[in-house]
Amino acid sequence: MKLKIKLKVGRNIRKRTRKVIMVNVEKFVEEAIQEIKEKVGEGKAIIALSGGVDSSVCTVLAYKAIGERLIPVFVDTGLMREGEPERVREIFGKMNLVFVDAKDEFFKALEGIIDPEEKRKVVGELFVRIFERVAEEHKADYLIQGTIYPDIIESQGGIKSHHNVGGFPLHYTFQDVIEPLRELYKDEVREVARYLGLPDEISERMPFPGPGLAVRIVGEVTPEKVEVVRRATKIVEDELKDYPKWQAFAALIGKATGVKGDIRVYGYIIAIRAVESRDGMTADPIQIDYEKLRKMALRITGEIPEVARVVYDITPKPPATIEYE
Repeated sequence: MKLKIKLKVGRNIRKRTRKVIMVNVEKFVEEAIQEIKEKVGEGKAIIALSGGVDSSVCTVLAYKAIGERLIPVFVDTGLMREGEPERVREIFGKMNLVFVDAKDEFFKALEGIIDPEEKRKVVGELFVRIFERVAEEHKADYLIQGTIYPDIIESQGGIKSHHNVGGFPLHYTFQDVIEPLRELYKDEVREVARYLGLPDEISERMPFPGPGLAVRIVGEVTPEKVEVVRRATKIVEDELKDYPKWQAFAALIGKATGVKGDIRVYGYIIAIRAVESRDGMTADPIQIDYEKLRKMALRITGEIPEVARVVYDITPKPPATIEYE
């Protein structure tokens, strides 16, 4: 099949004092496509496709490089935002998309785990093993993934192990793991996405962690907690859709006493996190109107019976990270 890409010419990546390849976008795209062609050769590659901007840009670059020898793989971990799997199918379904329902595998692997680093490594390991199974089935020898430079910085710097770097297992069956975006920051990846003509819902999409909602739950991950966070996040996204922001979401951070209908409840605490940033390396909480905050709190506690309390996190990065785990 032919993937229709509308090219825009002449957009440059901004030059800043950051460790990154300083090239214009057109040249970067040409070199990334050539790199994929040279590494894959006449073989096949699978690509880890999540629907976010990084993996979507990688998918377009890889498709332009090797065409039908690319197998996009979407793994439904059960830890995605509301409607995510369905939307990925809509956007990329005309490609050779392989859809893997791995919800049970991920919940089983995460049972009893409360340490954030262990969570990330468990998720990273399971992702790779699933990709290996798909690669064997399709006789593909290469894995392409959307690792970007901040993933490497934070993993190697000991801040947190990104599932595709620090959480990536040391031993795997692929001949090579190809990461075309490895020296770009998020804002630069967005520039490439716009150049490639990807729709705004992808190029401007808020970042979403590779381990999904698992790292927005402090403590053990369970299907009940994931559903609570998923519903709360949808409310936050809906209510803040018109606010300028880098990222906005809900996290489950514990339990507290509350009262509903004159009855004592011991329910979940939801933290709202909304920040502005340029590249995710630093971030500041955005100022939200009090009535908007109150409305979100009332909606979350009213529409999600398991929630007893809502708080707004005003901590910048640093000292906090954007995500909770």
